[in-house]
Amino acid sequence: MTLLEQLQAAAENARKGLPAALTIDVDGVQYTRNFMPQERLILLGGGTIAQPLCRYAADLGFELVVADDRPSFANHPRFPEAKQIVCDLFPAAIEKIGIRESDYVAVITRGHRYDADCLRELLRGTMPRYLGMIGSKRRTVGLLNMLEEEGFSRADLDRIHTPIGLDIGALTVKEIAISIVAELIAERRRTTDRRSKSSILTAEDIDLPLLETAARGDIPKTLMLVYETSGSTPVKSGSYMVVDANTATAGTIGGGCSESAVMRQAYYLIGTGEHKCVTIDMSNDIAAQEGMVCGGQMKVLLADLGTQKNRHKVEKVVEKYWDKMSHSLWHS
Repeated sequence: MTLLEQLQAAAENARKGLPAALTIDVDGVQYTRNFMPQERLILLGGGTIAQPLCRYAADLGFELVVADDRPSFANHPRFPEAKQIVCDLFPAAIEKIGIRESDYVAVITRGHRYDADCLRELLRGTMPRYLGMIGSKRRTVGLLNMLEEEGFSRADLDRIHTPIGLDIGALTVKEIAISIVAELIAERRRTTDRRSKSSILTAEDIDLPLLETAARGDIPKTLMLVYETSGSTPVKSGSYMVVDANTATAGTIGGGCSESAVMRQAYYLIGTGEHKCVTIDMSNDIAAQEGMVCGGQMKVLLADLGTQKNRHKVEKVVEKYWDKMSHSLWHS
């Protein structure tokens, strides 16, 4: 499949909530940019900790679901970031939500009895990727022992993160919410290859408008994809943007003069059917003048996404691009 066909397939999968991948070949090395559906965080309990936790998790890209049996707690004004809110008894709410293996679940109800109801229902069904329960160590140990006596597997009980959250000495509601978010991040990144030169690119998010723009076949364009980084950089590998024949751009690979310099080369590729690799060096004088503190390097693949060569159109595009840039600089 061509790059454009891969992007079109990825966009189609993204619209269906399915994963996809884009594979590129650079000097005989295959790099994979995964497109993973939004991860779902289910908050069982809509109390005081749930509100900041919902906000922080939404900022990290989680899809939020909130459940509580009290209408005054399970409502959209209280949780504007939530995609779904379920007001019902906890076992019924869990059944309505439908737990998936990829889900993250936080049991943060208002009491021991409700925690037990949640865990019984969860342990009888599909185990989520992450399951955490709030409470003191003494109380949570007692609850897990009680559930083991009821016949639940000790192996399943040992998978529950309890007390929930990383131990950062949290005391306030917001600090506890941050500790929980930190544990969610730790689980999310547990299998992520941290090497900057990994063939599996770091960014895996789906920006559907950007992906659909890249996948359009009616306007000639160039893909700019960061496939390798070293040192400190403004974006990680897997970040991408496109520039098209109308001089429009979507996405970013860090901004500033460094991005603009690469964009010029990208415009020259539109309609040629060619590709090239460039290195953006952020340890030089230009980076210092811009006040950038990165000091690293990024390797970027520039690839024409068109299917036909059209050199005269390229020349017009470049001319239009420099008119646009000159106007911008003149009025800045």
